[in-house]
Formats: sequence, structure tokens, C-alpha cells
Amino acid sequence: MKAILFILLFCFTGLLLFSQEKAPEKKSFPMFTVSYMPQVPGGDLADRFGINSNIGGSFIYKHKSNLFAEVNGGFIFGGNLKGDAVGLFDSIMTSNGYVINENGEYAKIITAERGFFIGGRLGYIIPVFKNNPNSGIMISVGGGLLQHKIRIDNDANNAPQILYDYKKGYDKLTNGFSATQFIGVVYYGKQQLFNFYAGFEFYQAWTQSRRSYDFNLKAPDTQKRVDLLNGFKVGWIIPIYKRMPDPFYFN
Repeated sequence: MKAILFILLFCFTGLLLFSQEKAPEKKSFPMFTVSYMPQVPGGDLADRFGINSNIGGSFIYKHKSNLFAEVNGGFIFGGNLKGDAVGLFDSIMTSNGYVINENGEYAKIITAERGFFIGGRLGYIIPVFKNNPNSGIMISVGGGLLQHKIRIDNDANNAPQILYDYKKGYDKLTNGFSATQFIGVVYYGKQQLFNFYAGFEFYQAWTQSRRSYDFNLKAPDTQKRVDLLNGFKVGWIIPIYKRMPDPFYFN
């Protein structure tokens, strides 16, 4: 009986101590993130490439008001080419569809999508968790540079028709300003390793070719493009702070 009374007294004392703790507060702190996102192209970009992957990272400073500023970037890559990205070398191919290298053999050529985005944005976290005011719905808008091209790899570099400056006439290097938007959720856990965000990210880019001559067109490519990318991003957050306050408290 004495043991039971002691346990009850201990628990009651613990509850009193917890009830005196303050609720977690919004905090200011910097952080780094790493992310992955599959992206679906739209607009003019969908005529050249299919679904791609994007591996990215960012530096964010979150203010205790839940406003934040971010510098971010992402590496774009994929292997789904179509439209004017297919048949790049038709004009220099044999009748059976091969490019002949300097040794008189069939050249091994691999093409793929490559690109990047680099920019910045501003956003706000709408707190929706009573015991975790630093977490919630994350929204942001921003802008930066979006670039994409066709990567051309010639095994052994033995096909001079597509090397060095000649390669530039085929790779369709394109870039321009892009607006971006993000909407999702962000969660900062009590432990520093359990922090993540996830949501939808959108890009609208006004781009054009940056090459002086396109061998396929037999002229400069002067088209003004609207390239779109839409994806679902998942990211891991590495916050720079000692420790988040305990998210559990009693009124």
C-alpha cells in the first residue's frame, strides 16, 4: 500500500512540474536541406524531354515569425528524350542509322537530359500543430535560373563530328528565368535527425537557346520558349540548433 501511495505521489508531482513548463515557442534558426523530386515536364519542355529526376539542396534561415528565406539549387537528369532531341545526328548518319568514327567503325554515342536550377525564395510556415509551432504548412515563392540541354557522350571521343565546338551545335543548351512555387508540410522533431518536408513544387521558365547555331535547323534557334516542370519533393532538414523544446506540455 505504501508503495502504491509513493508511485501516485511521484506521478502527481511529475504532472505538477510539467504543468509549470512553458509551451514551445517559435524559434529563429538556420538549416540545410537535401531533397529528391521526380518532375513532369510541361509546355515546350514536354516536347523535348519526358519525366526527369531532381536532386537538390538548400540553405534556409527561418525567423521566429515563421517567415523564411532560402537559397536553393537542384541537379536535373533523365534519359527520356523525344521530339527534336531524337534523331540529333540524322544528317551525319549512315543509311542504317550509325555515326562513323575516325577508325571507320560505328561510334558509340549516348544522349541524356541534363540541367539545373539555382535561385532563391521567400516563404512562410503556417503553424497547425498546437505543441509544435515551428512546424506546419509551408508555402513559398521565388525565382532563379533554369537550364537544360542534351548531354552527348562519345565513348573514346573518336567521333570528331560531334566533339568540342561541333557538339555545341547539337546539344540544344537552353536557359532563362524561372518562377517557382512550393506548397507542402514541414515538421521539426524533438530530435535533430527527424526533420523533414514534403510537397508540390512548380516551375515556369521563360527560356531560349544559347547556341549561335543549331545543326538540325541549319540556322540559329530563335524560338522563345515556356518550359514547365511540376514535381513532388521530399526533403531532409538538418537544422543548426542545440535542441528543440519538448513538444509535450500540460495546461
